[in-house]
Amino acid sequence: MKTHHLGKTGPVVSAFGLGCMGMSDMYGPSDRAESLATFDAAVEQGMTLIDTGDFYGMGHNEMLIGEALKRHRREDLVLSVKTGALRDPAGAFLGYDSRPNAIKNFLAYSLKRLGVDHIDIYRPSRLDPSVPIEDTIGAIAQMVQAGYVRHIGLSEVGAETIRRAAAVHPIVDLQIEYSLVSRGIEAQILPTCRELGIGITAYGVLSRGLISGHWTKASGTTGRDFRAMSPRFQGDNLDANLALVEALRVVAQAKGVTTAQTAIAWVASRGDDIVPLIGARRRDRLAEALGALEVTLSAQDLAAIEAAVPKDAAAGTRYAEAMMAHLDSEH
Repeated sequence: MKTHHLGKTGPVVSAFGLGCMGMSDMYGPSDRAESLATFDAAVEQGMTLIDTGDFYGMGHNEMLIGEALKRHRREDLVLSVKTGALRDPAGAFLGYDSRPNAIKNFLAYSLKRLGVDHIDIYRPSRLDPSVPIEDTIGAIAQMVQAGYVRHIGLSEVGAETIRRAAAVHPIVDLQIEYSLVSRGIEAQILPTCRELGIGITAYGVLSRGLISGHWTKASGTTGRDFRAMSPRFQGDNLDANLALVEALRVVAQAKGVTTAQTAIAWVASRGDDIVPLIGARRRDRLAEALGALEVTLSAQDLAAIEAAVPKDAAAGTRYAEAMMAHLDSEH
């Protein structure tokens, strides 16, 4: 497994990270045994960056990872945890709370659920509009000083917020959606991170399965599946987006790799400061995604990919309107 230094002040991590959300939440039912087996397989393949959130399954994901960690050496892994999102017992999102005391409270619970004495990268999941980012980062900085947190990250915030946060404490990475069909960071956010020496951990590299080559109109959704509410998976938008996927499939087949591998390799090709998060919850999907590590894209390949999926070609926003309003990164 190749490795990258995560930002100028962060840890060395695997070139791909494991995104664990789907093992507990957001994409319908998951298989506990298969999730644990997938975690084990990821670590055995050299993946060291493990990403979760305290609100994934309302603590379920952290407890699942805590169980998985017992079979591996804690010091070999880099745990990245998001916090601040509020949910009710039915799973509905209620907003965000990034007040200093709330952050410290959330951290205490995460440490217990994960069964660890520190978290490697801790980050607010979104900007709380009622709390200055300086206050939130300042609170996490106190936890760094106390030894409960090693590094501070950000998630889904814009260039101005990134600068304000970095003025309080070194920021190792920004976690944000980045894929062939979600390229908004390229205008201001990515240049700002590069100027400040902040890495990118890119989630949604397959746009929640949309551009994986496996999703079809017949796939459907069950339970609390995010895609049931995502504009990109609805009606005419889905037809238009699947047409892009078919164009990408042609490029992938000509290269002898899968559609998913092509999409992941494209994100990885954007720079060594970008670490794709692979949201696999099954070993076969993990194996396919890791195959992208062996895919080298030539200038000709990149041109063909751009022609198949032009910038801003995706139909529909990446979140529903109500959730888009919470994204500082979109303002």
